[in-house]
Amino acid sequence: MDIPHTKHQKYHRLLARAKTFPPVTTAVVHPCDQSSLSAAVDAAKAGLITPILVGPRARIEALARERGISISDYELVDAPHSVAAAAEAVKLVRAGKAECLMKGSLHTDELMGAVVAREGGLRTSRRISHCFVMDVPTHDDVLIISDAAVNIAPSLEVKVDIVQNAIDLVRNLGITDVRVAILSAMETVNSKVPSTLEAAALCKMADRGQITGAILDGPLALDNAISPAAAAIKKIKSEVAGRANVLIVPDLEAGNMLAKSLSFLADADAAGIVLGARVPIILTSRADTVMTRLASCAIASLIVEAKRNAPARHFT
Repeated sequence: MDIPHTKHQKYHRLLARAKTFPPVTTAVVHPCDQSSLSAAVDAAKAGLITPILVGPRARIEALARERGISISDYELVDAPHSVAAAAEAVKLVRAGKAECLMKGSLHTDELMGAVVAREGGLRTSRRISHCFVMDVPTHDDVLIISDAAVNIAPSLEVKVDIVQNAIDLVRNLGITDVRVAILSAMETVNSKVPSTLEAAALCKMADRGQITGAILDGPLALDNAISPAAAAIKKIKSEVAGRANVLIVPDLEAGNMLAKSLSFLADADAAGIVLGARVPIILTSRADTVMTRLASCAIASLIVEAKRNAPARHFT
């Protein structure tokens, strides 16, 4: 039996599952500071990834010597600077030599610029979006928050892809009961609050099969999305209300504040993954704990494993 309210309990389950699969060959883009290089090596030692280090060879080797990090077992692809490293890493994916990308010490915009390039990038028919996979110690289920890092003010059409990317992610994590709450400031449709109209439209699109693989409800305020008691007080009868495991936010600002509130006020950890490209993209931060970095790699591993086993299905 699981012990409730144990920190990292959900991440430990993800790690245990990911370690049963072969490591994912991962192009680590410009790992030129201690946190990004250590993250790649730690994930390799945990059996989650096989890193290909892409960046300035002399700089990476000097960093490894200075910090006592052994990289002799890993391939190193020389690239003169961060933009070149991003382009080279994308080429490795397109050549079938890497199944995943991992951000190092470069700006996210530099990495994503190479990913979304119209010529030689990694675009798919889906819009690229970001998910935080939150391990909140006081909450029973893992919580997926999207989009809090890529799409600033997504349109209804973009939100369709954001929702579908998040659903596919949850199913790839081994969770078959996917319950999506489309968040707003209230649980009723109000023409003066555009996010409530879009929430209602997304739910009807799910009814019509335009979004698949989950149960959707919205608009829902945060309290009645995750609290059964709050949902009961509001007399909301729904398979999602009070039990949501995916939270779709109205815009990037709301998502960023929600994720950071959970991190700083509820002692939660936030593993980050970018979806919608040909391969998953692991986004780590210098502020991330070792556990959060490993969890991000485990999430990517589970996505790749699902793709390996069902190549005809679009998972990312």
